[in-house]
Amino acid sequence: MDGRLRASLGKIFRDEQISEEVSALIIYSRDLNPIGTIFTQQGRLMTKPDAVVWPDEIGQIQELVKLANTYTIPLIPYGSGSGVCGGANPVGRGIIVDMKKMARIRKLDTYSLTAEVESGFIGELFERELNAKGYTLGHFPSSIWCSTVGGWLAARSAGQLSARYGKIEDMVLGIEAVMPDGDILKTKVTPRSATGPDFKQVLVGSEGTLGIITAATLRINPYPASRRFSGFMFHTVRDALEAIRELMQTGVRPAAVRLYDEIDTFMIGSGKGSKKLLSHEQEDEHTEDFKKAIIKKAERMVLTVPTIVNRVIKLLPANNLLILTFEGAPDMTAVEMERATRIMQSHGGRDMGEDPGKYWWEHRYDVSFNLSPLYSIRAFADTIEVATTWDKLMSLYERMREAIGRHALVMAHFSHVYQEGGSIYFTFAASTYDESQKEALYRQTWKDALDTATDVGATISHHHGIGMLKAQWMDKEHGKAMEIYRQLKKIVDPNNIMNPGKMGL
Repeated sequence: MDGRLRASLGKIFRDEQISEEVSALIIYSRDLNPIGTIFTQQGRLMTKPDAVVWPDEIGQIQELVKLANTYTIPLIPYGSGSGVCGGANPVGRGIIVDMKKMARIRKLDTYSLTAEVESGFIGELFERELNAKGYTLGHFPSSIWCSTVGGWLAARSAGQLSARYGKIEDMVLGIEAVMPDGDILKTKVTPRSATGPDFKQVLVGSEGTLGIITAATLRINPYPASRRFSGFMFHTVRDALEAIRELMQTGVRPAAVRLYDEIDTFMIGSGKGSKKLLSHEQEDEHTEDFKKAIIKKAERMVLTVPTIVNRVIKLLPANNLLILTFEGAPDMTAVEMERATRIMQSHGGRDMGEDPGKYWWEHRYDVSFNLSPLYSIRAFADTIEVATTWDKLMSLYERMREAIGRHALVMAHFSHVYQEGGSIYFTFAASTYDESQKEALYRQTWKDALDTATDVGATISHHHGIGMLKAQWMDKEHGKAMEIYRQLKKIVDPNNIMNPGKMGL
């Protein structure tokens, strides 16, 4: 790094707040986008930053932004690196701004039910602190143990209880950010306003391209006094979706709604146990190494012929598991549960009792940490989350499953639903014996999937954001509005120092 720039950084940060160590630069060169893992397995490196800094107060960030403008060096805001779209990856030189040392609840207003929290707070720790005081944010992404409040806001994340509490953009009442000129923008905290554009929502979802979010005021809720679970089995995805649509349009608000298609239902079992097609967790620890090697070879072979496997899987029993949870006041959850049961049964849902819902609740974060066995057999896996209105949802599911299925083993579940429509969360896994073709296979799978989503009229991302992975579809996604975004970027960030190369910019 330029000696003068390094000396200037030393005037802003203490020595322990700056790193140029090669190990740190390699670690901070990527997020959890599978391309990074594919590169690592092939002995390739992602583009490394010049340095990593850990600010612990907003004044340091202001001075850093002014310095970045002087040297025209990019700044890449970094929460915990749990994103899966390349949003925190440097695209050239740059300084990673790790926000995790800014992790305080500045103000807890139990009368208005709001909390002002700094953006570097790890989600699980923030939720636990609220719980200890009798409150909850109601935001539970599967990455909650390793993602930050700032990351949630930057990518418009969704939690597992979105049907009741909404996504993160529904919870934010005010934003504080350091803008590209070093000034602080702090929006007024109000429940609603009619004073023109909502500028906090311009920053939410901008993935660091318009400024660095340092804090937010969020809506919180009393910790629920009651929580109820239920599960229903449907013969078809279509029947289950009709039941969910009626439920949401009737006004019942479950906390969680999760519908698994036939393959996903088979993978997770009925909720009382776990049928893991691609995991060795149930194997006896004394299984012979030879047997393990044979199993691994068989699994990789399965993932190299996805079209055949996807056809065979269609012979699975027509079981589609739907899980519902309700939380809040005991009398309200009892009424909602009873009403939901009637609606589910009227559409052919077979009542499975509370066990599937309870099992899901106890294991609801496991899936995010169960991918290692796939990578150990030189395969890869990823997820694609899209959304559309009810009239297009079934078509979107069928067409995208077909498009992805040409390249990979594919399954899906529906986990975020609204009065107007819902989201589909596709999981896919694939492999190739030719290591040099792995990246091309991964990218082609994504291209066919998002081309299909765009053709149907769905949004290309419901809650993972854009980063670099989905950037090429942003013009089709936004049309004329994308030009407004580009012009706004030029005006507020003329030196293009704020996370360049992301979001289709």
